[in-house]
Amino acid sequence: MRNRFDEQLFELNRELIEMGAMCEEVIGLAMNALKTGDIKLAKTVKEQGSSIDQIERDIESRCMKLLLHQQPVAKDLRLISAALKMITDMERIGDQAEDIAEIVVSLNGSAAYDHSLIDQMGFEVIRMVTNSVDAFVKKDVDLAQKVIEQDDAVDTYFLNAKRSIMGMISEKSADGETALDLLMISKYLERIGDHATNIAEWVIYSVTGTHKGV
Repeated sequence: MRNRFDEQLFELNRELIEMGAMCEEVIGLAMNALKTGDIKLAKTVKEQGSSIDQIERDIESRCMKLLLHQQPVAKDLRLISAALKMITDMERIGDQAEDIAEIVVSLNGSAAYDHSLIDQMGFEVIRMVTNSVDAFVKKDVDLAQKVIEQDDAVDTYFLNAKRSIMGMISEKSADGETALDLLMISKYLERIGDHATNIAEWVIYSVTGTHKGV
């Protein structure tokens, strides 16, 4: 019985790692589509988002079966509980990447923007997502803590980007619609950083049993 349970836990870990990798990829695709104005690339983000939704359902089903048909010990129960929380944040990361891609599609192939702060935000949030997944794979509490600390940098980028965009509006160096697009993109990236932070916090909980919200 325990051997079967361990096999299921192994599959759960594998699926979580796969879902995390898909999230990393989808953000990268969205940012590349944004830079290039590539509508075809932006549409692949939607397809990837559907795959993320499916694996979320698969993981949720596996977790519920483990809880209902097995008798997990405390450490296993923490992992399963953390997994259910983590997949919600991963799915929302996919949603935000899709939101960015939708803006690219709405621009109809035109070059989207020239805004270095948004580029930097994109780089930082991809790094946060990558590190949060790595922290889960390695059961690395220190790396998870670094992800949480990285969120301050993303928040600073967001505030600076917002100020810059407001300045563009006041100077009329960008039209209102472009400025709104930039503001929404920076907000989506800021939210992705929040979700990566949540994932890191649940990684810490799965290892230590400690979570600030529990």
